[in-house]
Amino acid sequence: MTSRRQFIKHGAASIGGIVMVGCGVHGPLRPPAAGATPGVPLMLNGAPVKTIDVHAHCMIPAALALMGMDVFSLYPKTMRGGQENVLVVAERLAAMDAQGVDMEVLSINPFWYEQPRALSAGIVRLQNDKLAELCAARPDRFAAFASLSLQHPDLAAQELEYAVKQLGLRGAAIGGSVAGVPFADPRFHPVWAKAEALGATLFIHPTGTPEMAKHFAGNGWMPNVIGYPLETTVALQHFIFEGVLDKYPQLKLCSAHGGGYLPTSAARMDHGCFVNPGACAHGPALKKQPSEYVNQLYFDSLVFTPEALATLVRQVGVSQVMLGSDHPFPWAAKPVQHVLDTPALSEADKAAILGGNARRVLGL
Repeated sequence: MTSRRQFIKHGAASIGGIVMVGCGVHGPLRPPAAGATPGVPLMLNGAPVKTIDVHAHCMIPAALALMGMDVFSLYPKTMRGGQENVLVVAERLAAMDAQGVDMEVLSINPFWYEQPRALSAGIVRLQNDKLAELCAARPDRFAAFASLSLQHPDLAAQELEYAVKQLGLRGAAIGGSVAGVPFADPRFHPVWAKAEALGATLFIHPTGTPEMAKHFAGNGWMPNVIGYPLETTVALQHFIFEGVLDKYPQLKLCSAHGGGYLPTSAARMDHGCFVNPGACAHGPALKKQPSEYVNQLYFDSLVFTPEALATLVRQVGVSQVMLGSDHPFPWAAKPVQHVLDTPALSEADKAAILGGNARRVLGL
């Protein structure tokens, strides 16, 4: 266990005890025509656009402390998780301004899925209360996805209702499975039913596939570079092929990292059931082609190149894609510029991805 560290520099301020894990402030990202000055709105198609990043992370140190952990336990120095890169709220706002991001929808990657009932309940309640406190203090800049104890589905359903109805959070962030148990398992159905009834969005972010460790050994950080997209793809395929999206057709799922490999393999999913129908006969008969379910899901824009973003939009439709950066991790230093620099998108398309879709889907 890594020793306890000091999270906030002396004299620094925070809201609700929240300290953001960060990687520094990037340079100005808005083009001169859009106005790089904080507070000056981005203009597209003759109208101002509020940019909303649906994939941004933070940490609640007090929640980590309940497990005897600190931020260094999860993010070692090689991943820019040390004290020198921990951001307080004012620093996060400055980084957002530099990126041209008006609002972040914060989420916390699950680290509590193997914890017992009482401890897990305490962790998620503390995190959700603190996230709500931050959002209430700066509703113009922050919204959030709740944390849930998915390993205890009855608790998760209760917490989701509390977080949405009482705290005003926009849904919940979930991993790619619960200790290897896929989300199609019936034990999780009450959570999906509750999310559908509340109109809450579930943001899927992978957390790792330890069972693949021997395959991912070696150079290239394969557990993340390959494993994270794969984990997301498998999670979404279970939602589709095990009939969960037929059972809960209004369930809103948004996936990090452009949904992994799912959008680009949608046609292969259709052909797989045609070529080998027996392989698709182990579960319920689907009401639609597999690719049709892909097109009802939501995805962030974290796909790195204009060509990849254009491909994602062509596959799933512009209405299904929202701005995502993984901030404060340095995967997308220029998330807004990434969308603006995609020539295949019209100004209306860019406005939808940068903020319009998030406002509609999350009720912002």
